[in-house]
Amino acid sequence: MKKVSIHITLKEGVLDPEGKAIEGSLATLGYEGVKEVRVGKLIEMYMDDAVDVKAEVEAMCQKLLANPVIENYTYDVEEGVVS
Repeated sequence: MKKVSIHITLKEGVLDPEGKAIEGSLATLGYEGVKEVRVGKLIEMYMDDAVDVKAEVEAMCQKLLANPVIENYTYDVEEGVVS
């Protein structure tokens, strides 16, 4: 079994209102050193060894998990994982 970790982030230049809200809240709490916050998603899944994991993950990201117009994604595949 393989563990896949998919990291999805907004592309540079895309407004991130959730990140701005967190940034403002951190400043209110006294964390003045924080200059920019960007929020993303982490999706973890386990896949069978028999599957072409890279091709499947690429297709999943393009069709459902990420919006390629405004988001970037990267993924890591961890071999030999037992869930």
